[in-house]
Amino acid sequence: MKKSSVTDNISYGWNIVLNIFTALYTILCLLPFLLVIIVSFTDEGMISRNGYSFIPEALSLEAYKSLFLNTRSIGRIYLVSIFVTVVGTIVSVLVMAMYAYPISRSSFRYKNHFTFYIFFTMLFGGGMVPWYIICTQVLRLKDTVWALIVPYLFNAFYVIIIRTFFKTTIHESMIESAKLDGAGEIRIFTVIVLPLSMPVIASIGLFTSIYYWNDWWLSLILQNKSEWINLQYAMYRVLADATYLAQLSSGAGGGLTQSELAKMPTQTVRMAMCAFAMGPILLAYPFFQRYFIKGLTIGSIKG
Repeated sequence: MKKSSVTDNISYGWNIVLNIFTALYTILCLLPFLLVIIVSFTDEGMISRNGYSFIPEALSLEAYKSLFLNTRSIGRIYLVSIFVTVVGTIVSVLVMAMYAYPISRSSFRYKNHFTFYIFFTMLFGGGMVPWYIICTQVLRLKDTVWALIVPYLFNAFYVIIIRTFFKTTIHESMIESAKLDGAGEIRIFTVIVLPLSMPVIASIGLFTSIYYWNDWWLSLILQNKSEWINLQYAMYRVLADATYLAQLSSGAGGGLTQSELAKMPTQTVRMAMCAFAMGPILLAYPFFQRYFIKGLTIGSIKG
């Protein structure tokens, strides 16, 4: 007997309505991205007079010329962001999975102690001053690229999610069978546990990569040199400069005329940097989507 799917129970009319609703919702989600790209190519004077518009009266490349005025600098900032996101995501997910695996095993004697230890950090924190002292005086991370990676390597909430997935998905019989075949804990973890846990690994990896890519606070706190700042912090500085110029235009002007201030690309540069920063993180979604599907197909136990 043929099994009926969910779509077979939906009438033709409702199917059209749902498709139209999904298409409209998708368009509404894409409109902000489209507006950012259009504004980045709009003349700054037109924005000052008319505001943002999907149909600009005059196009201009001044924002991208200002953005790429120092190609070497922006290229290095971009590479730093990519390196921090890729390396930070891989190491962070691996560290959290290695912590979550033993506390998910019923045979581990101290699993409750280590679980309480990470849970306690979710309730109470040491504060910013001790954290800063540890990062700068103990770990010596200041003004290094590792200052953008190490502070975010461990997330207690993500560890609990991974531990729960291990407990509910990785059956104890599989681990015992691997032990009988002579496999050690490291081999069990790398060959059996991680491949079967790709759905949660991909989910946590996606959240972690977005967190690393969007972070600007670590560059502000732990970087005094411009050598290791990331893209988001560079955007933050552009935003601060644009705010300062706006204050000048409403005040004395600081030696600049109103026409000169209006010609300077401030709003458009911000939008250009946003458009410039969208690319890599958008590519992460289809990459992780592959592992969602793959993990679902191999994450079953055969009887």
